[in-house]
Amino acid sequence: MKKLVLTLAFICICVVAFAQNQPTVGDALVVQTPSGESYNHIDFPRLNILVKRGKLASYSPVIDNTVIVEEVITKDNATYVIIKKKDGTKFFGFQASAEVNYEKALASGELTVVTP
Repeated sequence: MKKLVLTLAFICICVVAFAQNQPTVGDALVVQTPSGESYNHIDFPRLNILVKRGKLASYSPVIDNTVIVEEVITKDNATYVIIKKKDGTKFFGFQASAEVNYEKALASGELTVVTP
């Protein structure tokens, strides 16, 4: 009987631990193609700002880039993360980091979690 109770407790603890979808510093994510014309939940500059800075009006330089979570911020019952590129370069050549609404970006497909 004790083995059964311990086994059930262990399974419940494992399920709860794996079910949590909270980001931690150092997590790896991949930037995916936006569902619309621009990113809604990642704070990248709009396309007209890229043109004004002499860049191509396209988000293709950031698509499929691996990014690392640098900071986790929880405010107003939402989780925001600050991301930086894994290779250390800047987004579009001028933006070092970007703020992301974590839950909404994952739900919309703008970001995906890299599994180790």
